[in-house]
Amino acid sequence: MRRVRKLPGRSWIVGVLVVAVAAVGFGLYWFQPWKLWQDETVQEALPEAAETFVPPAAASSGASSPTQSGPQTLASGELISHEHATSGTVRLVRLADGSHVVRLENLDTSNGPDLRVWLTDAPVKEGTAGWRVFDDGKYVSLGKLKGNKGSQNYVVPEDVDLSGYSSVSIWCDRFDVSFGAAELAAV
Repeated sequence: MRRVRKLPGRSWIVGVLVVAVAAVGFGLYWFQPWKLWQDETVQEALPEAAETFVPPAAASSGASSPTQSGPQTLASGELISHEHATSGTVRLVRLADGSHVVRLENLDTSNGPDLRVWLTDAPVKEGTAGWRVFDDGKYVSLGKLKGNKGSQNYVVPEDVDLSGYSSVSIWCDRFDVSFGAAELAAV
C-alpha cells in the first residue's frame, strides 16, 4: 500500500497568514515606529501677566490703581537624556493668579507613544539608572506631551502640594521609561 503525503491545506495557510497580519498590526499599534520620524513642534507663550482687581472702595480710599504682576519662576532645571536624547529647560512658574504651571522651554526629544509630563518626587539619575525611577514614588501626570519640540505649559492641579515634588520627567507611559528628566532647584 502506498502512502500519500498530505500537504497542508489552504485553511492552515490562511490561519497562519491571519495570525501574522494580526501580530504585525499589534506591533505597529504598540510601538508606533513612525513617530520616530515625526516631529511635533509646539510654541506656547508663558501665560501673560494678569491685572489685579482693586475693589472700588479701595480705589476711592486712595489705593493705587490696578497693578500688573507677572509670572514668577520658583524652580528650574536642565533636562538630561534617559531612554532618548533629550534637552531643554524646565521651569516651575507661579502665575499672577496664584496658579502654577510647569513650563518646558526649548524642548528637543524623540517622539514616541503615550508620552506624558510628570511632576515627581524621584531623584534624577544619569544614564540607564534613571530610566525607570519616576513611577517608584509619588508623581502627578500633568497630561500628554503636547509636542516633542518647542516651548509649552502644563497646568499643575490646585490641590498639589509642590513641596513634595523635586523633578519633572518626560515619561513614556506605554513602556514605563523616562525619555528625559530635570531636577528642580529653587531659584
